[in-house]
Amino acid sequence: MEALSEVEAQPRKPGLRELKKAKTRAEIQRQALLLFRRQGYGGTTVEQIAAAAEVSPSTFFRYFPSKEDVVLYDDYDPKFAAALLEQPKGVPPLTAVRAAMRKVFTETPADQLALEFERGRLMRTEPGLRARAFSESMGRGLDMFCEIIAEREGKDPHDYRVRNLIGAVFGTMFIAWQSMNEGDAPGDIVDSMDAALAHLEAGLPL
Repeated sequence: MEALSEVEAQPRKPGLRELKKAKTRAEIQRQALLLFRRQGYGGTTVEQIAAAAEVSPSTFFRYFPSKEDVVLYDDYDPKFAAALLEQPKGVPPLTAVRAAMRKVFTETPADQLALEFERGRLMRTEPGLRARAFSESMGRGLDMFCEIIAEREGKDPHDYRVRNLIGAVFGTMFIAWQSMNEGDAPGDIVDSMDAALAHLEAGLPL
């Protein structure tokens, strides 16, 4: 296979149109999460979300097929993936995962992080969202992180050892999310997740 040139190997920067769309999508989700926190998921309509984001309902549906999707949309997995790819190749997988998690969360403003944890709370507590989060979102994330770890370690992404590792990471982080309490500060939650992953990295001693 012919090697890519240095220019071709560089990731393509998003154009102005893509940046504008990403900004609109983020603002719709932000306003939706603020409304869900104030008045509940079931008590919030698409029309209210659209009005808060200063877009029409038809524009809302161009970005999100349903109210569920505005919660399930995740732009953090790509951030984690990018941070994980930046970790030195010789670093053990779990050490790299912890460093990537810390990087993403510490670089996220506190108000945005609080809304991300609100998104997680909704996916845990709303039955319809919980079902789709497990069947769709977590499945995609599992495959993506298996590919990254496999590439780092020179393994096949379908190797059961790779999938066991990522499954253990996902399970550990899920339990940490489950332990969240109303009013927990984002920094405390990040510390709790890191402690849980450190316990996994140490071999789960009791």
